[in-house]
Amino acid sequence: MSVRIGIDLGSSAIKLAILPETSSTPLLCLRRKAGGNLPTLLGEALGSCGCTKKDVSKLVLTGAGATGAKHSLIGFSPVLEDEFAAIAHGALALSGQERAVVVSMGTGTAFVLAEGRSFRHLCGTGVGGGTLIGLCQGLAGTGEFEKIVPLSVSGDLGKVDLTVRDIFREKMPPTLDPDMTLTNFGHVAADATPADQAAGAVNLVLQVIGTMTLLTCRGCDTSTAVLVGSLAELPQTETQCQLFERLYGIRYIIPKNAAFSTAVGAALCEK
Repeated sequence: MSVRIGIDLGSSAIKLAILPETSSTPLLCLRRKAGGNLPTLLGEALGSCGCTKKDVSKLVLTGAGATGAKHSLIGFSPVLEDEFAAIAHGALALSGQERAVVVSMGTGTAFVLAEGRSFRHLCGTGVGGGTLIGLCQGLAGTGEFEKIVPLSVSGDLGKVDLTVRDIFREKMPPTLDPDMTLTNFGHVAADATPADQAAGAVNLVLQVIGTMTLLTCRGCDTSTAVLVGSLAELPQTETQCQLFERLYGIRYIIPKNAAFSTAVGAALCEK
């Protein structure tokens, strides 16, 4: 079986996707911490699919570490792909959309306008997964993403954030929602736990990204945003998206395999 492989070498993680030659649906997706042995990971991935080097029709690298990693893949002939191109192509392929603002939620967050095979990097923010890890290291006592996720889910935002419900106790303004945050970390209780603080940190990061997504969509005259990257798969992300959709009419899509979208896009790029 002939396959294409895309590898996204980010600052905090390596993500790999193996695709059949004739499909954009991954056969396999793997994630490892940055700095791992890339040839070993590649061999593990091929073995899991029952493939060998001879079955690889194309190997594409993208991300911050792509240039340096190219020389370690002896026996392959990898090509390098622009990261923003990979972000755009992967998001559209996985979501089934023709045009959208793509929000790549990695260590930081990048915003890319994707339309067919065309793309344009719009802007970015330093608020992303790295922000979440740093905040939780100080506030919740852990900087490990795998621990932050379940900890934040068990937290109580009411012990951390000030909401619309806290202020408007009687008549609610028609343009507001009682669950909207008025001030992140504006209502920290004396007995707030590490889980509560982690919940507040997740909420802050997602709301900053969600608001920037809204503004970027309006600036590009589109009502569709595709969210990809590891933060897109947080349990709270879908809830935040539903709130933003209800309030502002922007459609937020989180496709299957969102965390591996850039690796998928690299494999699909035409080189």
